[in-house]
Amino acid sequence: MEKFKKLPVRRNHQCFGCSPMNTAGLKMTFATDGESVISSLKVPEHLCGWNNLVHGGVIATILDEIMSWTAIHLLKKIILTKSVSIEFVKPVYIGKMLTAKGRVLEVKSKREALLEGVIINDSNELCARSQGTFVLFSAEVAKRLNIMDAQGLETFKGIFEGLP
Repeated sequence: MEKFKKLPVRRNHQCFGCSPMNTAGLKMTFATDGESVISSLKVPEHLCGWNNLVHGGVIATILDEIMSWTAIHLLKKIILTKSVSIEFVKPVYIGKMLTAKGRVLEVKSKREALLEGVIINDSNELCARSQGTFVLFSAEVAKRLNIMDAQGLETFKGIFEGLP
């Protein structure tokens, strides 16, 4: 983990996956080594499915979030998820340390990229993996299409430039 640099976090939003403000959310934070993005987290009890297992929709959220932030940080674009496929490999348990890792598999065009996300448990076992296609937007296009407001885009400018 020493080679991973903590990435700046947007604080002025309510995203279920990554907002530090959303009291019901995952509060994911991210770090990068320049080739991949990781997030270490424990899923809280209120997000359980059966018994002490993490709900499958929450696993999907973690994977979508890690792939999204991988695209944002490594490709320096505003993104929207186009499609995601998920393979649930092993059970994921509430309250256990997890590591989500994302990487860019292919930049298909200036508007689209293919990413991979995985979730590894505290025994270093693969629990879930995903592939997702993400649409890439410049800040100007994101503003024009009303994907993000000016304040959000200003925050992303800082994220793209590596500012806190």
